[in-house]
Amino acid sequence: MPLKTQTPEEPSLNLTPMIDVVFLLIIFFLVGARFTKNADEQQFDVNLPTAAPLQTLSRQPDPLIISVQRTGQLSLGQTPVTAQELYSRLVAAKQAYAEQTVIIRGDGDGSYQAVIDVMSLCHKAQIRRFSLAFQPADSPQGTTP
Repeated sequence: MPLKTQTPEEPSLNLTPMIDVVFLLIIFFLVGARFTKNADEQQFDVNLPTAAPLQTLSRQPDPLIISVQRTGQLSLGQTPVTAQELYSRLVAAKQAYAEQTVIIRGDGDGSYQAVIDVMSLCHKAQIRRFSLAFQPADSPQGTTP
């Protein structure tokens, strides 16, 4: 029987896969953990101070588009409105942003008086920046400037 003269190699333990699994478990539990408010914050009844709502300073709001149909029916955007509803919305828009602009789109075959009435409502709501939409004569029908 042959004798072994060499000592057997000690098996080495590779820790890299185990460390990878531990890090993956840590990430899994961090992502799956539910973060809630601290219980100490909910324990006391505290009345927080109030502040005025913030208004944007740099971005101007989109202009309000008022359409006057041939029959005199008014619509703000896509919503049909009465003259009184339009006036209240114009006042609210003016209070929200002082430089609110309005675009009035009147039907070419409609009554001019209905367009003047909308301009009068803008004036009463103290909106000074309004314009009348039109289509240039050389542009094809169905496009807007």
